[in-house]
Amino acid sequence: VQLQAFGGGLVQAGGSLRLSCAVSGWTFRSYVMGWFRQAPGKEREFVAVIRWSGGSTYYDDSVRGRFTISRDNAKNTVYLQMNSLKPEDTAVYYCAAKRGPLTGWVNEYDYWGQGTLVTVSS
Repeated sequence: VQLQAFGGGLVQAGGSLRLSCAVSGWTFRSYVMGWFRQAPGKEREFVAVIRWSGGSTYYDDSVRGRFTISRDNAKNTVYLQMNSLKPEDTAVYYCAAKRGPLTGWVNEYDYWGQGTLVTVSS
């Protein structure tokens, strides 16, 4: 089972990036897929989550209206489109998977990708 996150980089404030999370080694149709982030010196925090089957989504208040989570069943890939980026969005972004309800509790997620760094300059 592998989750591979990529797409991070350096962007100016107000810009956009799209992160991807490629899933392999398992069929995650009964899972929910989450994006989390961890800034230097801070705890890992929830960003957004999507149910693979049906596409229901939920966002943290800090990103709602700016970020969009989506999935492509044919490509086994989950995306995080990030618009209107702010310096405070700077962090390592991780994708993760779990069974069960659409929640953002870090400890509930069983599978994690390696993270991709997003840096937003002011």
